[in-house]
Amino acid sequence: MKSLSDIGRELGLPYNMIQEFIKCVENETDIKVKNSFMDGKQIDDNDVAKAIEAYEPRLQKFRQEQAEKEKIQAEIENKTAQKQAEKAQMIAEKNKALSEMLVSSGFNFDGYKIVKYSGYISGDDTVQINRKDITGNYNPQNVCDALVKIRIQALKELKEAAYELGCNAVIGVDFDYMTFDPTTVSAGTTYYYPYVICVTANGNAVVIEKE
Repeated sequence: MKSLSDIGRELGLPYNMIQEFIKCVENETDIKVKNSFMDGKQIDDNDVAKAIEAYEPRLQKFRQEQAEKEKIQAEIENKTAQKQAEKAQMIAEKNKALSEMLVSSGFNFDGYKIVKYSGYISGDDTVQINRKDITGNYNPQNVCDALVKIRIQALKELKEAAYELGCNAVIGVDFDYMTFDPTTVSAGTTYYYPYVICVTANGNAVVIEKE
């Protein structure tokens, strides 16, 4: 004897279709179905092929639907992979262009001519700096280190602004700084908050070509 549930699982049917398969064998065939306390509904081994044949039209439809779903899923995965590849390529191209972009505080580059001016651009960054280090002392090096980092970030944003305009260089670059010394008074006590330093990198985006 063989369990109808086992036959359904061997056919690769989901649970709801296994139940449908069992009902099909019971109601639409003359196959004798026996009930087993341990294995549920069973049929004779010789009737297995007949049971599968009775369910074959629905089985074929199920397999066709599964094949269509797998095809659609494969197409989605291929499109996703293609988009990811295109995005990675765009990022790589952008990073290459940014690394090769020329920046100058002057207004020209030796060996190049400016063929297009795209206007004023800027890049910004901000940092908070604790007034004292963990030892309770003022440390000017903390300020210097912070300034280096925010200047680099501001310059990076400046280059990205030029890139978005289709430019490959920035001229007339300079930096502007703003500092804030936030404090508040409560119940006669002055509270000093971390310093805030802002930096703005300014320049003019241009397109240059080798002479």
